[in-house]
Amino acid sequence: MNMRPFLLIAAALAALPALAQTRDAPNCSDHPLLTRLPGYSISSCTHKQFDAFKFNVGKTTKPVEGELWEIRYQPPASMTTKPSTLQMLRNVENAIRQVGGTNVYTGEQRVTMTLTSQDKELWIEGWADYTGKYILTIVQKAAMEQQLVASADAFAAGLRATGHITVDGIFFDTGKSTLKPESQQSIAEIVKLLKADASLKVFVVGHTDNVGGTDANLKLSQERAQAVVQALQKGGIDASRLKSFGSGPYAPVASNDQESGRAKNRRVELVKQ
Repeated sequence: MNMRPFLLIAAALAALPALAQTRDAPNCSDHPLLTRLPGYSISSCTHKQFDAFKFNVGKTTKPVEGELWEIRYQPPASMTTKPSTLQMLRNVENAIRQVGGTNVYTGEQRVTMTLTSQDKELWIEGWADYTGKYILTIVQKAAMEQQLVASADAFAAGLRATGHITVDGIFFDTGKSTLKPESQQSIAEIVKLLKADASLKVFVVGHTDNVGGTDANLKLSQERAQAVVQALQKGGIDASRLKSFGSGPYAPVASNDQESGRAKNRRVELVKQ
């Protein structure tokens, strides 16, 4: 078996032997980044929209969160000479290097690579052993999209306790101020909160991370806060009870050094007037 990298190309997938495809575990397929070693089949696979994996980076590990794939490959029973552990790991490493990836760690049985492409950061681990089996674990780094939102009662309790609350479940596209449809559940809870207490007035405060220029972030945070105000008005809340304010990057609640912190800083808050 030669040592050349095995980058995924549509034609290459089409050329894989039909038998190898039929032996794959149900609902399993190669990740779009990499194909498999010739003749190999998938024994099992996992795909999760959001999870975490600890990648080896030397003497320690680095947990990376995002969309996760784990694909386990096995050689055919008829293969008399199986590839060495080093051969399998080098295949993974060379393939990722060819598309601009970087080696982070190499051990006896595993290699850790990173790849940034089109604003997406991927972490890849190749693991192999003497039996000829190997595992690819790939995480496309991303913050989790909050799906559960607090109730109007929880918002009221938060405002009573601290005078301000963060509203989870408010979503915008990157760099834009148009509310995404999935924000409606949170908007409805804020409307419910304000209708339950006719005397309550709030500032709607937009916050950003520190990526980009400060002036641009201030403008964006103001526009996002105003978009929420407009949505609340459409829900029947009088404009006199609402004021928008853009704080930009000036009030972070977490470090902007990592995406997990930046995601927390991109938020909308209600502040009691």
